[in-house]
Amino acid sequence: MLQEAGIYEYRHPLADALAYKDRLDSLKARYKQLARDDRAVLGNQYWMVDGSAAKGRKMVCDFSKLMLRAYNAEADNAVRGMKPHRLDSLIDRLGKTRESIARLGATMQIRIGDDYHQLRVQELELTADYLVRKETEREEQRELRAQQREEERLQREIERERQRLEKERSHYEGALRRLRSGTGDEAAIAELEEKLAELGAELETVEAREANIRAGYVYVISNVGAFGERMVKIGMTRRLDPMDRVIELGDASVPFRFDVHALIFSADAVGLERRLHQEFESRRVNRVNLRREFFYVTPADVRAALQRLAGQHLLEFQDTPEAPEWRASQTAAGR
Repeated sequence: MLQEAGIYEYRHPLADALAYKDRLDSLKARYKQLARDDRAVLGNQYWMVDGSAAKGRKMVCDFSKLMLRAYNAEADNAVRGMKPHRLDSLIDRLGKTRESIARLGATMQIRIGDDYHQLRVQELELTADYLVRKETEREEQRELRAQQREEERLQREIERERQRLEKERSHYEGALRRLRSGTGDEAAIAELEEKLAELGAELETVEAREANIRAGYVYVISNVGAFGERMVKIGMTRRLDPMDRVIELGDASVPFRFDVHALIFSADAVGLERRLHQEFESRRVNRVNLRREFFYVTPADVRAALQRLAGQHLLEFQDTPEAPEWRASQTAAGR
């Protein structure tokens, strides 16, 4: 009977989603029961054919099953082809299918029941919600792997920098010992002692960066040729040289390199980045994936916010993007 009504068991997108399976099973059990109880589709029970009420009921029943099959086919296609951004349009489309059935079945008052329609809409909403969460989890995993790679890269950079500084310090310590045991040139000794103090300070900075995982650089960059003049990316990197990250972002996935408006070192770069994101939350480009850190703002807007939030850390800010490749391309195109 359910197959006659177009209700089939197929590979549902939520079949393996344990957190959603119970809710899905409950929904399906409820709308299947409505179909069994002849409450999924309603019609005129007093229709007469050749003066026969029995023939009239059979005709209404047959047409009702046909209409319900058409409706269920539309609902199942919507579930199987669900993309979260299409939820509203798919619900609207299913609603229009219901309206068409009511219009075509008006003579015998055939229509899809409100409860049945609402359960199928809930199935669409549940499927869309699951797909959003699934994509969010995938993005979180990608972000976690990217963060791990960033931390591993930082650790390698720190280790290389430490080895370089220690090797240089060892060289100057040896030279200082030779001077002290030899000529005793006070000026040269003072110069070497000053250099060793500088190297010691640099080593302390490197060790502090290694100990403080929240330290890093907040960067403000734009790409006029790719995204226009009213969009910037506000991100954070723990790299010892933050330009390595900016260059990495301007790879072959965008037509032009990014312009840097500001690089701000902060002992709490994570917090500073978060405060900037909150400042421009209403102008976020991607409101679904919050890890895409682009905003519909100008560099001047970000500078004003940084002056308030970063204070003395904001040493330099470039308002106008140089965009040399883009500008040269415009000139070459005669624009």
